[in-house]
Amino acid sequence: MHFGLTEEQEMIVSTVRSFVENEIYPHEAEVERLGEVPEEIGQAIKQKCLDLGFYASNFPESVGGPGLSHLEFALVERELGRGSMALTHFFGRPQNILMACEGEQVEKYLMPAVRGEKMDALAMTEPDAGSDVRGMKCQAVRDGGDWVINGSKHFISGAEHADFVIVFVATGVDDTPRGPKKRITCFLVDRGTPGFEIARGYNSVSHRGYQNSILYFDNCRLSDAQVLGEVDGGFDVMNEWLYATRITVATNSVGRARRVFDHALSYAAERKQFGQPIGKFQGVSFQIADMITEIDAADWLTLSAAWRLDQGLPANREIASAKVYASEMLARVTDAALQIHGGMGLMDELPIERFWRDARVERIWDGTSEIQRHIISRELFRPLGA
Repeated sequence: MHFGLTEEQEMIVSTVRSFVENEIYPHEAEVERLGEVPEEIGQAIKQKCLDLGFYASNFPESVGGPGLSHLEFALVERELGRGSMALTHFFGRPQNILMACEGEQVEKYLMPAVRGEKMDALAMTEPDAGSDVRGMKCQAVRDGGDWVINGSKHFISGAEHADFVIVFVATGVDDTPRGPKKRITCFLVDRGTPGFEIARGYNSVSHRGYQNSILYFDNCRLSDAQVLGEVDGGFDVMNEWLYATRITVATNSVGRARRVFDHALSYAAERKQFGQPIGKFQGVSFQIADMITEIDAADWLTLSAAWRLDQGLPANREIASAKVYASEMLARVTDAALQIHGGMGLMDELPIERFWRDARVERIWDGTSEIQRHIISRELFRPLGA
């Protein structure tokens, strides 16, 4: 692994950071106040991203994407992490699981998503099945030549803007020595399909404006043409295309931590108590030192995991390590930044309390910290037969 960025990679970082500072930051306060992104703002961000040539930057050139490497895409996500997720959503990174599209699905779903003509959402989580994907109750059964889906999903990000949703549902049960084991199939479901409803979800203290939705399926009828991958092969497409998305949480956490750190560093240098900047006091200066050390460590841990993917090396453990460490680092950094700002850190005149609130969810979604530690330990013990 080379520890320096190429000139092209430096340009990617500079371009995306400038975009976030000029096109995202100015709208953050309004989104916080409204709890949603006004349509005209979202569409303007989307169009500017398309004009910039960065839309669908996680897709290869073969389907019209920019063809960035995993490392380069991690750099993009790191810079986007500095801004409001509700707004950077419109920067446009369709689910790369759409690369599993075949036949007519390519022109109906994949290509429009890459071109920005359609937006997608991914749906796995259910009220009684969060980390336990095989515990899902939403199911599809055969009826003639079609599938009929019944059940619900919740905590579905971006569904309010989605033209179609990528949904994982149970399509059967196998008896195993460890008990019943559900078979999972992935479906592409268009907005407006009879029996399919997208409803507003819960109010979250993290990432206001980046809404979650509840999906309801009531005898929703789908054809085989809407199966993504193979019937009962949901875990295959999931494992091939989705596990690397945990890097996104890690890179976003690093980017947000650097923005928080910049605020804390400036405040510690300017705020005076007892006749001198508070950064002169060891209690503050040592916190600043610890913050930047942890941020740098998380940054390199994350980039090295992305680099391993580019080299075709196993990276499951490294990705899990990056996700758990970066998300927990962000919690520590935002808490320290708030402490340095004192009482004003909790006031909404400053963005510190927002960063503090937003940080909490990173340890939960895309696999909780506990799930990441399970993955790490499993990967370590498996070669030893334990």
